[in-house]
Amino acid sequence: MPDLSPMATAVAAALREKQHTVSVSESSGGGLISACLVAIPGASDYYVGGVVSYTRAAQKGFMHVPDEAMQGIRASTEAYAMLNARALLSSVDTTWALSETGASGPTGNRYGDSAGHACIAVSGPVERSITVETADDNREANMWVFARHALDLLEQCIKEAQ
Repeated sequence: MPDLSPMATAVAAALREKQHTVSVSESSGGGLISACLVAIPGASDYYVGGVVSYTRAAQKGFMHVPDEAMQGIRASTEAYAMLNARALLSSVDTTWALSETGASGPTGNRYGDSAGHACIAVSGPVERSITVETADDNREANMWVFARHALDLLEQCIKEAQ
């Protein structure tokens, strides 16, 4: 398993330095992003909570995303990742919200995305989203790649914020 501790430590330091907090919504990452952040001693300084929103029912129930907000948006897109990040940001009231959605494998998802596809979004003082394509069907390997990209995007946004 890859060691994401150095990345999570850097994110934790950036959050602490600015006295910012973060919440996380994951889908195909399965909680790995949150686990990386919580593994750093003193995580309660910056980590407020997270949810594995693996289905629409979870998204609706945990993040209170109404059906009308989904109009014209499908899962596993940057727009969907940003919708979830914004919903989490307003419902949990953190400085930052990080959201990941995708298809870890070994097959693609029902929307036509191949295994190794993920969209990641950050909402907060800076908003940004990215798409990751690994072209790999190894479920666990993809989860680690998604977590690495998510932590990297969050760190970039925190550093960019004033």
